[in-house]
Amino acid sequence: MLTVIGEGLVDVVQRASGIEAHVGGSPLNVAVGLARLDHPVQFIGRYGRDAYGDSVAAHLRASSVMLPLPPDELPTSVATALIDDDGAATYTFDLAWELPHLADRLGFMLQGTTLLHTGSIATMLMPGATEVLAAVEYAHPSATISFDPNCRPSIIADVDFARRQAEKFVTLADVVKASDEDLAWLYPGQDVLDSARKWLALGGEEGPAMVVVTRGADGPRGVCRAGEASVPAPKVDVADTVGAGDSFMAALLSGLVDRDLDGAQNRQELRDLPVEGLTELLAHAARAAAVTVSRPGANPPTREELHGAEATEG
Repeated sequence: MLTVIGEGLVDVVQRASGIEAHVGGSPLNVAVGLARLDHPVQFIGRYGRDAYGDSVAAHLRASSVMLPLPPDELPTSVATALIDDDGAATYTFDLAWELPHLADRLGFMLQGTTLLHTGSIATMLMPGATEVLAAVEYAHPSATISFDPNCRPSIIADVDFARRQAEKFVTLADVVKASDEDLAWLYPGQDVLDSARKWLALGGEEGPAMVVVTRGADGPRGVCRAGEASVPAPKVDVADTVGAGDSFMAALLSGLVDRDLDGAQNRQELRDLPVEGLTELLAHAARAAAVTVSRPGANPPTREELHGAEATEG
């Protein structure tokens, strides 16, 4: 069982051609991406007893993502995405983030979890961020931990606070993914790859096994204990970039699970990953992101679609 903890919301997408509403949220997108890659996954997050909440639940269930928490009485969170002429998205948010009863249910809900992923708003916005950190600490002795800060300066404007929060999760994580924009905002004036290298060193021998930086059209670069690797981004016609990083994250984790590297018992083997293995993981994840940007919205590929993209590229 894989577990994703974080925000689910509705993206209201504004384009020159009109307005559409789609279910989104970075952790939710990762959960859907993992499920479409044929992994059993549960999503621990909140959504309201309203029409938007109904659409969140329906979207997750359509991809066979399990939902251990029922809807609550708060309104479902909404993100408004403005898509520019180049397909890039700019967001504003109306959010409610708290999981007040999570601690009481962790033992039951995380039973059998071999990998726990979190990130984005869920790890930064209070009061829920405190509950998510406690869940990560609870899961760490038995599960692989992954983290994507997916920073939203329009929500968490205090960069010092965001940096401290991110570093708490990085220290506990085995796998970290961040965009070059995330790292440039968190560590202004520093080279983003130097920042990634510093994250790899957080926690010493108990810290991350790898830190991966996505760089848009420049392709991803990763650092691990054995060295560094980069791959080019596949060339595709871009519809928009919504959900691209989340598809990358899901495929990166899927590649680890396919190699039987999930679970705390495999933590040392993950830390010993050779550069060649990191390169393969980066290429696999980059192909998933390329499929997503080739079509509108946060629409991650199925395993069959990803295999097809790999065969075409090969």
